[in-house]
Amino acid sequence: MDLFDSVDETQDLLFRPLADRMRPQNLDDLVGQEHATGNTSLLRRAILKDNIFSMILWGPPGCGKTSLAGIIAKQTKSHFVRISAVLSGVKEIREIIKGAKERKRLYRQRTILFVDEIHRFNKAQQDAFLFHVEKGIIVLIGATTENPSFEVIPALVSRCRIITLNRLSDNHIRTILKKAEIDKKNGLGTMGISFKEEALEYIASLSDGDVRIALTNLETVAFYVSAKSGNSDLKEKSPYFVGIDDIERAVHKKAMMYDKSGEEHFNLISVFHKSLRGSDPDAAVYWLARMMSGGEDPFYIIRRMVRFATEDIGIADSNALTIALNAMESFKFLGSPEGDDALFQAAVYLATAPKSNSVYMARKKVMEEIDRTGYLPVPLHVRNAPTKLMKELGYSRGYKYAHDYKYGYIPQEYLPNEIKGKRFYLPTDRGYENTVKRRLEAWIAVKQKSGMRSVHQSLSSGSTE
Repeated sequence: MDLFDSVDETQDLLFRPLADRMRPQNLDDLVGQEHATGNTSLLRRAILKDNIFSMILWGPPGCGKTSLAGIIAKQTKSHFVRISAVLSGVKEIREIIKGAKERKRLYRQRTILFVDEIHRFNKAQQDAFLFHVEKGIIVLIGATTENPSFEVIPALVSRCRIITLNRLSDNHIRTILKKAEIDKKNGLGTMGISFKEEALEYIASLSDGDVRIALTNLETVAFYVSAKSGNSDLKEKSPYFVGIDDIERAVHKKAMMYDKSGEEHFNLISVFHKSLRGSDPDAAVYWLARMMSGGEDPFYIIRRMVRFATEDIGIADSNALTIALNAMESFKFLGSPEGDDALFQAAVYLATAPKSNSVYMARKKVMEEIDRTGYLPVPLHVRNAPTKLMKELGYSRGYKYAHDYKYGYIPQEYLPNEIKGKRFYLPTDRGYENTVKRRLEAWIAVKQKSGMRSVHQSLSSGSTE
């Protein structure tokens, strides 16, 4: 027997963090995931009937994925094996599969394999599960903070049910903290400490929906208060009421939840882009600050702003692209933190600029037309004719040089005959694009008329300024 195996359960509690001691022991204890574990849910019925299926638990950090897997382990008769994708490899998986086959053959017992952070396995490692999941040799439960659609191979996703777990609200976190505060067996109930309601609310607000962070902070504050009092056991004294000041001294600073390579990375850049598109400068600078404080690459953000200037503003405000590019140059020149203001200035300008995606949509329509009609020949009259043979073949014949005409415009077709007259760019009436729209409308009107007299009349109307 290992030396540590002889330590009784009470002694063992001393070495386990509060977050681990307070893990829920059954489905009713699991807070905030009623949509997945409620009385009428498929998962609860499967657990209670011991007919568990392969699944991927997807949710943010600290929402209860590992706890739910532990509940399944306790409430089913299957053999339960837990591994971490960070620490395990194909060799260990093979040993587990071998044991699962023997257990099924000898005892007709299923093996549930819980893989924490399954998204960290590469494609080959994930492939190793496929056959054994399909044949029922193992029931696979994967846990991931990343979108399975992107981080888990499609063949494995198709063999598992996706169980989505929600981010815990501050109210959910506060409920768990209150339970930990008064629990005398696994919690802090014997320490003679009482947390004021606003203190629990403050700890919950610092957790970013992660119950592990919340319970760790609760435990840190409890130890801090105990040490400050000069006595590690306050139960003989009147209860010490913990306030926000104690928490600020013990915890110091909130840690921002941001994974530059994970889903939160894409969520934040998405909401930043949408805030710019929605002309909300306040939201734009907020999400920009969130990304910057979380350690995002500033040039990644700048590249997105340059793209936004062309995709969502276009020539409604042609200065937007200049502003975005100037922000890039300013940041290159100054660096951080001095250059950060250039990014915020650009974000405010882009958010408040008139919006048009007409150029972006024109490109899409052109590409669709090319896909549909193929590579149509260039009309003869607008082809280059550098040789005598080309001239004899009709190249450049009939071409009209626009600068030779008054107002620098003459009606002429430049598209292939098969799509003659087709329009791709449809300007809006927002910002400078309204001027472009009126100018184009005047030119189109000229095309629809005949004779230079109509040209002069249309161009003299003042629509081409």
